[in-house]
Amino acid sequence: MSRPLRIASVNVNGIRAAVRKGMLDWLAEAEVDVMALQEVRASADELAAALPGWELVNDEALAKGRAGVAIATRTPVVAVRRGLGRDADGADVDIDSAGRWIEADLDVDGELVTVVSAYVHTGEADSPKQDAKWAFLDAMEERMPRLRAATPLALIMGDLNVGHRELDIRNWKGNVKKAGFLPRERAYFDRFLGEEGSAVTGVDGSSGTGLGWVDVGRQAAGDVDGPYTWWSMRGRAFDTDTGWRIDYHLATPELAARASGYRVVRAPSWDTRWSDHAPVIADYTIGQ
Repeated sequence: MSRPLRIASVNVNGIRAAVRKGMLDWLAEAEVDVMALQEVRASADELAAALPGWELVNDEALAKGRAGVAIATRTPVVAVRRGLGRDADGADVDIDSAGRWIEADLDVDGELVTVVSAYVHTGEADSPKQDAKWAFLDAMEERMPRLRAATPLALIMGDLNVGHRELDIRNWKGNVKKAGFLPRERAYFDRFLGEEGSAVTGVDGSSGTGLGWVDVGRQAAGDVDGPYTWWSMRGRAFDTDTGWRIDYHLATPELAARASGYRVVRAPSWDTRWSDHAPVIADYTIGQ
């Protein structure tokens, strides 16, 4: 029998700090079945201590206290894959993906669902940090078609550190030359979300092929500003809603058709936040 599976994604900005600031109070009321976490910044043991009672899989960054992704679930995990690193021909690719990509296959009442927690590099225009981001986005673009082919019900979630459209950043005009809103970065999302197999001209003028994935957040909200998912801790960005929409649910069309109730859980006030990112949640009807 099919049922709604509630799936959330959130950059916790350090799981131990998030728990100290009240994350568990939110979680007790959210009725979430699966969570994709980014910037965990903790070992497996520390993560388990922070989130007791959950089945957890994680991938730590090589540098202690940096990055880190995890998936917490109430649903049985049947397989786990960590990191990116193979091109279209299956050859190994040297990219920095430790603590930034983890896939889990879940058995949900007889249906297989693959969920991914991803944390794309922040980047910095015209620097080695941006080169690492390009390599990661390239690897994502190679992985996404194979992921969908293996599991039609697949969902990539996380802090992807790119605002796709002008609607996704309040102050987009001031950020067109900065990492997170560079035309080349946005063009990846033009291809990720373009009609499958179609010729796509990116916002940067590049040409590529559409992969057919669906931005569940934009599908739900329509062509409106935001809703934003991240606000700088500086100044009054949160109070004035001067934010960025950089946290996503990217679903295969098969899974996107089963989505409902998408929402961004914005804290009621600046001082009640337990992360600089807000959780993004949607319900997906799963099960045979």
